[in-house]
Amino acid sequence: MGNIFFHIDVNSAFLSWTALDLLEKGNPTDLRLIPSAVGGDIEKRHGIVLAKSIPAKAYHITTGEPIVRALSKCPNLTVVPPDHTMYARKSAELMDYLKTICPEIEQVSIDECYMDFTPISSSYPSPMQAAQFIKDSIYEKMGFTVNIGISDKKVLAKMASDFKKPNLVHTLYANEIKQKMWPLPVSSLFMCGKSSVEELHKLGILTIGDLACANPDILSLHLKSHGKMLWEYANGIDNSKIESVPSELKGIGNSTTLPNDVDDLDKIHHVLLALADSVAARLRKAGNLAYMVSVEIKYATFSKASHQTTLPVPTQTTEDIYHTACMLFEELWDKTPVRLLGIRTSRLVDVSEPIQLSLFDHHENPKDYEKQKKLDNAIDDIKKKYGKNAIVRGSMLYQDSPSFKE
Repeated sequence: MGNIFFHIDVNSAFLSWTALDLLEKGNPTDLRLIPSAVGGDIEKRHGIVLAKSIPAKAYHITTGEPIVRALSKCPNLTVVPPDHTMYARKSAELMDYLKTICPEIEQVSIDECYMDFTPISSSYPSPMQAAQFIKDSIYEKMGFTVNIGISDKKVLAKMASDFKKPNLVHTLYANEIKQKMWPLPVSSLFMCGKSSVEELHKLGILTIGDLACANPDILSLHLKSHGKMLWEYANGIDNSKIESVPSELKGIGNSTTLPNDVDDLDKIHHVLLALADSVAARLRKAGNLAYMVSVEIKYATFSKASHQTTLPVPTQTTEDIYHTACMLFEELWDKTPVRLLGIRTSRLVDVSEPIQLSLFDHHENPKDYEKQKKLDNAIDDIKKKYGKNAIVRGSMLYQDSPSFKE
């Protein structure tokens, strides 16, 4: 049997954890059973919805919308503020428990992780029965529900966990994608953000099946390396493995606190470009390539979020890191104004190490890739000789220069 992966995702984590915390403190009402939301200040009537209950969904309340709009849809909506310290504690408790079942855990956000079922396969009759046990035991021990996706590919396990909720287990093996995944709208595909959906719609690509059957070269022309990655995901192509060692143990990254809270995507892209430029230059100086890129956000509310992805081929170019960071940011961002942005690269290898190229390598044209490498190296040489401000990208000329912290 090949590798089998679980993706474990807490159902409406902030709402569930807040409801449990309030019940433990003597609150007689379970927020999960009434129209409720975690988000902004109800008295000042500002902020956005971070999480909502299932009854709130009946009023078409959506995550990320302003509290004022949510209240106009449901005037009796109960709104409570977030408690990020408590969420971190609940998350740690969940991960610690899961590691008692299998130590091969890769946490990818505060409320979701991958588990490698393969090392514990002999202890359970089947992956489905193991997932059912994990799901039920989490509810019995901790009081909240999770969805679990099962697959022979990590990306498909993630997709499966997003199927019908809550408190369910779904499979999405590679041989099931035509039936279960291809009919879904392309917006349902993991890492396919709003801007990608808009571009794909212009190409007449409406479903994941349309994307899977599209010409990957055409997708690369319109969406660059991100287009090829989406095509691979639509076809269930993903050779990544569980990364149980925290990526923070070895990596190169930069972050910047913005002069003002920002909710304009163009401005955010400019900051990400400056960060990517800095991180890529440090990778080149260190003689490293990075397999993993992660993005960190600190919101104006001081809450934090992060997202990461593994690249099919390691990189040290500004372009690769920038486009990956933008993709991650748009997947993660909940529209709350941003106070801090960071990019981190990890799973570093020496630039001289032989690299196994994938069949669908996102550097399809070696000449273009070599041109990008030469350009980056030329920029590095100019900055080294004449100072870091001696050469500036045209798109950054009229932007505030972020001040980085290592």
